[in-house]
Amino acid sequence: MENTTKFNSAQIEVMNMMSFINTKSSWQRLKEALSDYFAKQLDDEIDAMWQDGRLNEEKVESFRTLHERTPYRQ
Repeated sequence: MENTTKFNSAQIEVMNMMSFINTKSSWQRLKEALSDYFAKQLDDEIDAMWQDGRLNEEKVESFRTLHERTPYRQ
């Protein structure tokens, strides 16, 4: 069985736009724009969680003592 990757239309469009990236500074600017976009998405989701009560001060405080590390055996 052949293992192939299928891209959606948005992924294909982004790959096509990548052909215009021909300098390191262009690549840096694109990475910054993508980072800004995803940071805004995250901010919007956090704001929505505060608004609907899924996130509150008590839950945020509980993160301070959260330990989810995988225990390592010696």
